[in-house]
Amino acid sequence: MKSDIEIARSIPMRPIGEIAAEAGIPADKIEPYGHFMAKLPENLKDAGKASGHKLILVTAITATKAGIGKTTVSVGLALGLNKIGKKAIVALREPSLGPCFGMKGGAAGGGYAQVLPMEKINLHFTGDFHAVTSAHNMIAALLDNYIYQHQAEGFALKEILWKRVLDVNDRSLRSIVTGLGPRTNGLVQESGFDITPASEIMAILCLSENLEDMRRRIGNIVLGYKFDGTPFTVNDLGVTGAILTLMMDAIKPNLVQTTEGTPAIIHGGPFANIAHGCNSVIATKTAMTFADYTITEAGFGADLGAEKFFNIKCRKSGLKPSLTVLVATLNGLKMHGGTPLDKIKEPDPAGLVNGFANLDRHISNIKSFGQSVIVCINRYSTDTPEEIELLENHCKELEVPFAINDAFMEGGKGAVALAELVVRTIDENPSGPLQFTYSDYLGLKEKIRCVAKEIYRAANVSFSATALRKLESAEKCGFGHFPVCIAKTQYSFSQDPKAYGAPEGFNFEIKDIVVNAGSEMIVAIAGDIIRMPGLPLTPQAMHIDVIDGNIEGLS
Repeated sequence: MKSDIEIARSIPMRPIGEIAAEAGIPADKIEPYGHFMAKLPENLKDAGKASGHKLILVTAITATKAGIGKTTVSVGLALGLNKIGKKAIVALREPSLGPCFGMKGGAAGGGYAQVLPMEKINLHFTGDFHAVTSAHNMIAALLDNYIYQHQAEGFALKEILWKRVLDVNDRSLRSIVTGLGPRTNGLVQESGFDITPASEIMAILCLSENLEDMRRRIGNIVLGYKFDGTPFTVNDLGVTGAILTLMMDAIKPNLVQTTEGTPAIIHGGPFANIAHGCNSVIATKTAMTFADYTITEAGFGADLGAEKFFNIKCRKSGLKPSLTVLVATLNGLKMHGGTPLDKIKEPDPAGLVNGFANLDRHISNIKSFGQSVIVCINRYSTDTPEEIELLENHCKELEVPFAINDAFMEGGKGAVALAELVVRTIDENPSGPLQFTYSDYLGLKEKIRCVAKEIYRAANVSFSATALRKLESAEKCGFGHFPVCIAKTQYSFSQDPKAYGAPEGFNFEIKDIVVNAGSEMIVAIAGDIIRMPGLPLTPQAMHIDVIDGNIEGLS
């Protein structure tokens, strides 16, 4: 079997103008980035037209370190739908350099279900991540300068909230001290770095409806608190317009193509374990404007990405999926069933059956949002027919439709059965009205408790003194109506990354709170989760090279 990058390189790409024309996008509306990528206007979406089309969310069981294959299934489903004569567009997030050079490698799908050009999408793409990084760090520099220049007037902040970001896994930058050296280097103070996908600018990019909405949100970013307890914002800093100029191109969604030459829109890249984990509202609505079926994904397991997709993205944008596809792998289910990690590729029916508890919890949670759900197994070459039959029979007992995705090996042909099941389920049993986990009018602590108890099945939620103080401050500032975005490990329903399966009855500890007044959500930091990842013993970067002018090792 060829590697992902070898497959991607073997497929002739079509000019991006042809892809746009096939989607129905006027030629004068695309802004080409080379031959095979283009930016689209941020106001191209048609809310009236989009409202009548079908949106499909792809999510997954709790992740393994190798992932579950949501992007591969998302792309495969789009290929399968187009194969059976439906007009489908896939709307995805942009990959981060952190995992590309760290643990997971590329994130553009896999096998014959990829988005192209794979190398450019996985690396610098059209510069959106760099724009977010630059805008975020420009605010940090301007804030430090403002404090330095106005200190003689008695200006100071009691607490500074704004850190810096970098799209590189660098644990050494989690906590830093700035301003060391001569007094002209600025004030000595503690700071630190998060990874770019955790930036509030990234969340603003993904949740803004248009450029003016982005302006409003940027201006409302809380940078710190004054001594009277009132927030100091980007508007107070006087640089909202300057930061907006850095984001003018980044707000435009990116048009590319799949391995079978069908349209794909890729935009925004937050992680679901430390941010809200969904692609941009603009990209999703643009895809819905030009497709009968739009497929989008939410990061990591359904307890993270899907929960935030519904409770944050849908709540704020008015989006409502017609169906949710829950992706599983036999390897992942066996891991959750107690099979040793070095044995999950080997047959273990007992471990598989024990792992159904994780699948069942996710199905129950998805249904709690009013969603119709189907289960899709992302087939691996090591899967046995007997174990697949066990899973299929279990889904029949639950009365949940089941399909196998073979798009990795066969492209659209391998996803035809999945596509037909999706169309049939939407026609016969579409999702009902969205049911959120909590009301806007609950207090922030109660919203966090609702997610922890109803989605994660925690018995109790505890808050550190720091978290309680920040929640109280947020509510005093008028942010109590915001949804909550819980940052926690992606490997478990709990805050313990090694608590596989479907744990319940545990204590869920909130250690810190991050106020995102611009993106209009409150981030609750649970357990030991960190917003700047580190690199593993053998980073993927050790396998990446340029050989004979071609990039190798991204897959």
